[in-house]
Amino acid sequence: MIKQQALRRVLTATAAMAAGALPAQAHPHVFVTVKTAVVFDQTNVTGIQHQWTFDETYTVGAIEGLDKNKDGAYSREELAELAQVNIDGLKEFDYFTYPVQNGTPIKLSPPKDYWLEYKGNMLTLHVTTPFETSLPLKAATFSYAVADPTFFIAFTPAPEDAVKIAGTVADGCKAALKVAPADQATTSLSDAFGVQAEGDGTVDVSCPN
Repeated sequence: MIKQQALRRVLTATAAMAAGALPAQAHPHVFVTVKTAVVFDQTNVTGIQHQWTFDETYTVGAIEGLDKNKDGAYSREELAELAQVNIDGLKEFDYFTYPVQNGTPIKLSPPKDYWLEYKGNMLTLHVTTPFETSLPLKAATFSYAVADPTFFIAFTPAPEDAVKIAGTVADGCKAALKVAPADQATTSLSDAFGVQAEGDGTVDVSCPN
């Protein structure tokens, strides 16, 4: 029984990561509301922090059997295995995170500080995707998108506080969500990031030279 529950959790979690096997015209099966924060230290941009809130339908299947102490709540410890499954599954898809500078993709290091939170009947994945090489502030002009190339997952910017800056930042540095007209959104993201993206938001980051 325990093995069956574990397998079910793995299948539920990795279903959202199986997008690469589906045709590009597929309809979304998982819906995620996205908040991101650009991470600065005193001299560099070091990566992107994510908060991805999954829809209730996905959440119900994902948390089945995880309330080990039967208290009606789901602690970070109880969700740790599921968080790891998600992170392992995301690797193949570059964590659905596409930073680009001057037309060249910015490489990511393995994610860190990841955990799952259950609140309001929905799961939220917290994770930081560091840059393989930090960007000096004087060169910190780039864009990024959180998107699924195959439309299996629909990533949508949160209606409030979708983009923030984290850490110590120089005066004049900013990160702004850019929303394209509905009929241009997919084309704009595809051209900019080399992916077919569901949603219409990209983030532009810039610092004064």
